[in-house]
Amino acid sequence: MQLGPSELILNEDGSIYHLNLLAEDIADTIILVGDPQRVARVSSHFDSIEIEKEKREFITHTGMYKGKRITVLSTGIGTDNIDIVLNELDALVNIDLKKREIRKDKTTLKLIRIGTSGALQPEIPVDSFLLSEYAIGFDNVMQYYQSEAVRYPEIEKAFLAQSNWESYMSAPYIVKCNKELLKHFSKQEMILGFTGSNVGFYGPQGRHLRLPARDPELHEKLNSFSFDGHRITNFEMETSALYGLSALMGHQAISFNAIIANRANLTFSEEPRRTIDRLIRWTLNKLIEY
Repeated sequence: MQLGPSELILNEDGSIYHLNLLAEDIADTIILVGDPQRVARVSSHFDSIEIEKEKREFITHTGMYKGKRITVLSTGIGTDNIDIVLNELDALVNIDLKKREIRKDKTTLKLIRIGTSGALQPEIPVDSFLLSEYAIGFDNVMQYYQSEAVRYPEIEKAFLAQSNWESYMSAPYIVKCNKELLKHFSKQEMILGFTGSNVGFYGPQGRHLRLPARDPELHEKLNSFSFDGHRITNFEMETSALYGLSALMGHQAISFNAIIANRANLTFSEEPRRTIDRLIRWTLNKLIEY
């Protein structure tokens, strides 16, 4: 079946619409960062850079690091952007863009997110590293896909029951990181986490400056949830869609967070940039071992 021009949108040079990339521009190992300025902070460690492209908030560098070809790509903020990035990366490797046909033989990408996050539990220290083993999405992206096979309905039901989740809120979904990447990266330096992803930074994450909260007990509901020893550890805006879409498409994904704030203690890192740079170096050196 041929994909129509309105569904698979290409630029005049044949590159994919938003990312402005061709298939040969990306490696099979891709580091995803939210902040476009963080792309250069990652690629500054490369031994060489062969590709530098950008469009909107999507900046891409591809190069070599200690003999391994790696792409680093900025997604911007939010699961809506993850929906764009994941679909277009998958199209680059699994759709023949000239014929507009899905390839029979599929390519698996390794997708590693390096992000920042605020901890919800008081015992998680600022400036630590957290690996999101599970993610709970409050963003609704996965509800637009046939996602049941990659979700954890037992945990979802437990959350709804324990939190008395209101029907007007988006239905939460729960997904997990790739088990092979988890085995490789779950080292002593990492806290294993259960990450919440939401559609906004203020109200949706329980922050309120001038506007009052519709659910003033949101933080309490999140902090008190527990299932088989797992508690929600932190809040950010991308991991749930990354895990869900990657699993559906057959890609491997894992998300690392530099914890630069603790919401329970109302504290913020004194050196967030240094913490993020430590996480970048740690991730690159672990990647070449995989």
